[in-house]
Amino acid sequence: MVALIVIALITAALGAIAWAVDKHRVTFGALLPAGAAVSASLIVWIITMAVGLDNDPATAWIPWILSIVVGGAAAWATAGLVGRSRAHQQLVRSNAILAMH
Repeated sequence: MVALIVIALITAALGAIAWAVDKHRVTFGALLPAGAAVSASLIVWIITMAVGLDNDPATAWIPWILSIVVGGAAAWATAGLVGRSRAHQQLVRSNAILAMH
């Protein structure tokens, strides 16, 4: 249980960093990348536990590292894709409004 909480906190922090670094962060909320990161990391943790990678001391580190890496990647991908698409949509709407006379 402690592993689950630690992984969730680390990936939430990675999501917050991904939001803070993104140049289009005004187009989406701060919890979106953090939520995507925590969701992805906990799903990976559940899958790796179901597979049994925590039973052997040689592979016990895989659920920790893999969950954090996947969560960080999900945070960066969510911030990048959502920020870029929403910024483009906002630009198109602003240009449409300015084009009306």
